[in-house]
Amino acid sequence: MIRWALTGIVLLLVVAGGALYALVSPPGQLSLLDAAMGGGSGVERPGTALPFGSEGQTLDVWRPAGPVTKRPVLIFWYGGGWVAGTRQGYAFAARAFARNGFVVVVPDYRKVPQIRFPAMLQDGAQAVRWTRDHIAEYGGDPARIGVAGHSAGAYTVAMLTLDPRWLAAEQVDPRIIKAAVGLSGPYDFYPFDKKRSIDAMQGAKDPLMTQPIHFARGDAAPMLLVTSTEDTEVRPRNAIHLTAALKAQGGAVEFRNYPGINHENVAMALSVPFRGKAPVLADSVAFLNRTMPAR
Repeated sequence: MIRWALTGIVLLLVVAGGALYALVSPPGQLSLLDAAMGGGSGVERPGTALPFGSEGQTLDVWRPAGPVTKRPVLIFWYGGGWVAGTRQGYAFAARAFARNGFVVVVPDYRKVPQIRFPAMLQDGAQAVRWTRDHIAEYGGDPARIGVAGHSAGAYTVAMLTLDPRWLAAEQVDPRIIKAAVGLSGPYDFYPFDKKRSIDAMQGAKDPLMTQPIHFARGDAAPMLLVTSTEDTEVRPRNAIHLTAALKAQGGAVEFRNYPGINHENVAMALSVPFRGKAPVLADSVAFLNRTMPAR
C-alpha cells in the first residue's frame, strides 16, 4: 500500500548501538534524515528487537527520555502492502509520538507471500497481548492503550478495533483498545482489484470477513480516520465509507481529508522534515489525548 518517492537522500550513515548502518529502504532513509533534523531529541529506545508472539516476531519500544511512569501507550503498525516494511524503518513515526508523551510500541509482522490473511491480524493481536503484559515495565499505562497505523498497518488497526475475534483469541479483552487512528487505510476494498490485496486475502473463506466496514459497530473504541485527496493507492472512499458506517451505528468517529497530498505524504508528515505537509501528527495526538485522558 505504500510507494515512497523520496529523492535526494544519499550517502547518509549513522552510528546506532555501536553498528554502522547504511540506508536501504526509503522509510529508513526518512528515519535517518528525521534523526539528523532533531527527531530523536528528547526520546529514547529502551527496547530493541524484543521477542513477542508465537512466530518469532520482534518489536521496538520508544518513550520520552528520563523518568517515565503511567504514560499513555500507542502501538503503531507500519504499511507496506502486506509485503514490505520494518519496525526500524519507521523510527520516525515512533519518535514523533514519543516526543509527544507516548510510550510507543512498533511491532514487526509476517509478510506475504510467506503468510496470507489472517496471519497479519494474529500477529497484531499478539503484539497487543505483549503490550498489555509488559508495557508497565517501560513506563506505559496498560489501562491507556491506543493503536495507530498507516496503510496496511491501518487495516490491522481497524480490524483489531472493530472485530473482537482476534484479540479474544489471544485471551485479550477487546475493550483494551481505548482509541484508534487509521492513516490512509483500506477498509472497504472488496471485490479485490489489486495484486497486493488479492495475494494478501487469499486465506479468507468469506471475503466479506476481511473487510473492516463489515464489522462497523457503535460500541467500538473512538476512531480517527485520515485520508488525503490525492491518494490513488488507497482511495479516500475507504475512510469515507467506514466513517459513514460507524456514524450510522452510533459510533464515535472523526474524519480528516487532507487536501493536496498523496498516500505516502500522510506517513511522511509524521517526520520532522515533512511535518509541514499536513497536521497529521498534531491531529492524531490531539485525538489520542482527548480519548485517552490521564487517570
